Amino acid sequence: MKWHELSEQPCSVARSLAVVGDRWTLMIVRDLFLGATRFEQLRRSLKISRTVLTDRLNLLEAEGVVKKRPYQEKPTRYRYLLTPKGMDLYPVIMTLVHWGDKHYAGENGPPVLYQHRTCGHDFTPVLTCSECNGELTTLDTRVHFADFARHGKAETA
Repeated sequence: MKWHELSEQPCSVARSLAVVGDRWTLMIVRDLFLGATRFEQLRRSLKISRTVLTDRLNLLEAEGVVKKRPYQEKPTRYRYLLTPKGMDLYPVIMTLVHWGDKHYAGENGPPVLYQHRTCGHDFTPVLTCSECNGELTTLDTRVHFADFARHGKAETA
């Protein structure tokens, strides 16, 4: 399968990777969550070329993940803000944080700590069931297909 064909697959992972699956895009989204909103802030933080950053930001804007808002005229400069669709990537980022902290943090522990504003405690991100709030693991999950997928019917928009 070619990279450009991912968005056409009947798979939510493939469709998502078509938008955020390259090596820079989730790093850009991470920095947006951490408060960087300007092109130069993102470029300096990531040490990424202008061309690559422009390309990724244009894709994120076209996909409705970020919106571009001017903050200066002559020359026009923009801030990049996460849209509600972009904010929905928060659990993805936090799950990657948890995985990275668990497997790559080293002896000193995680390099960044996250604090829940409501209770004031540092926390470890966990995936929970939307129905019972129980923690989810691979062993607790069973997969089954939606009727349209099971019967080979096309999706309707």
